[in-house]
Amino acid sequence: MSERWPSVCGMAKASSRRQPPAYRCQECGWTSVKWVGRCGECQAWGSVDEVGAAPTTRATAGPVTSPAIPIGAVQAQAASSRSSGVAELDRVLGGGIVPGGVLLLAGEPGVGKSTLLLEVAAQTARRGATVLYVSGEESAAQVRMRAERTNAIEDRLFLASEVDLSAVLGQIEAVAPDLLVVDSIQTIGTDDVDGIPGGVTQVRAVTGALVRAAKERGLATLLVGHVTKDGSIAGPRALEHIVDVVLQFEGERSSRLRLLRAVKNRFGPVDEIGCFDLGEDGIVEVTDAAGLFISRHPEPMAGTCLTVTLEGRRPLLAEVQSLVDRTTLPQPRRAVSGLDPSRLAMLVAVLQRRVGVDLAHADIYAATVGGAALRSPAADLAAAVSIASAVTNRAVPHNAVAIGEVGLAGELRQVPSIVQRLTEAARLGHTHAVVPIDHSPKPTRIPKIDGLTVVECSDVRQALRLLNLVPGGMALEPGDLQVVTP
Repeated sequence: MSERWPSVCGMAKASSRRQPPAYRCQECGWTSVKWVGRCGECQAWGSVDEVGAAPTTRATAGPVTSPAIPIGAVQAQAASSRSSGVAELDRVLGGGIVPGGVLLLAGEPGVGKSTLLLEVAAQTARRGATVLYVSGEESAAQVRMRAERTNAIEDRLFLASEVDLSAVLGQIEAVAPDLLVVDSIQTIGTDDVDGIPGGVTQVRAVTGALVRAAKERGLATLLVGHVTKDGSIAGPRALEHIVDVVLQFEGERSSRLRLLRAVKNRFGPVDEIGCFDLGEDGIVEVTDAAGLFISRHPEPMAGTCLTVTLEGRRPLLAEVQSLVDRTTLPQPRRAVSGLDPSRLAMLVAVLQRRVGVDLAHADIYAATVGGAALRSPAADLAAAVSIASAVTNRAVPHNAVAIGEVGLAGELRQVPSIVQRLTEAARLGHTHAVVPIDHSPKPTRIPKIDGLTVVECSDVRQALRLLNLVPGGMALEPGDLQVVTP
């Protein structure tokens, strides 16, 4: 009997060393030792699946690839950026594409990701570099048809249609490109790991292999990524940490305007945007977006007001339009496009309570021009002015802009980069600007800007009185503006 105890204890000890199976979220890659219905990282339901036993490895020292050297002895020229041939992309990247850098471009289907990267590939090939364009979604003939339409046929631009990682690496060995474009990363798979192409495990393995190849060869790599229904990049969040640059390509289906912004950039800023015009003949850079978000009227119209918004560090002139109509319904309608609905509701309450504009029995329709999204509080004053202009049926002078945040007490608050906004307004020919007074301990001093008269106001009522938009005031003549010193 006593001889059996050691074997039983040994069995118990051996079973205690068995590792439980691991579970991984298919959305973000979060792992757990037990199954849960909801991911503990991204809070997605039903996305946690078993992936096998948790590995138990013990790392040991091994040979190094290259000896460590002082940081001052590292050659920085190898990581200097090179122009992509597309100025708006270079602006967003902070100078251009870095050799060995991996860039991930994400956007909704049909926004123009493939067209943009094909243009980048063609421009790079025109400069004498060798470019390899790997398409996993289209055949080489289909890419050729789009290249003919966009005038992107170049001798040094090579096309390949591959969906296997080993085949893609083989194409890299054969062509030895200076720039690699993969469209898209979710369509490439490998037999070395489990899962289907586009899954968490596959995407992580394929991206890791391409990143290693890019770093070893100094190969600039551009990857196209899909997005989910909520607009985030498909695949594990670790994908965004692996790559060097993450770009978001945005645009409304009803508009030709496309905006490119950086979400992550190890080599440059993340507060720049690029503007493009997507048409039948391809994608064209928009170096000056001054007239994209405003409408041209032969004479000033009631219910409109201009403001200057910031997209990253780029000032853009935008127009807010409002229409106010009486209603007999018990619940007036509030329709908003391009503005924050909650902020518009706040502005309506401020106009009614602090200024005395009767809006309780009126339908209000407010929108921006050209699909601009004005989510910043800096557009509050322009929205309030446009609503008051629609109520009084008096036009705001076409040469005036309104910039400022409106508080619940009706006061006007300063907004960031006010001097940069005013400089842009003056460059576009505007002669008057209504802005808040800076009451901070160290107020921002607005320098004298040639051709621009800046009027500072303390509250929204004073700004509306300045523009003769308070009910009972006198209407302005087109082009006139009464300048009042606060």
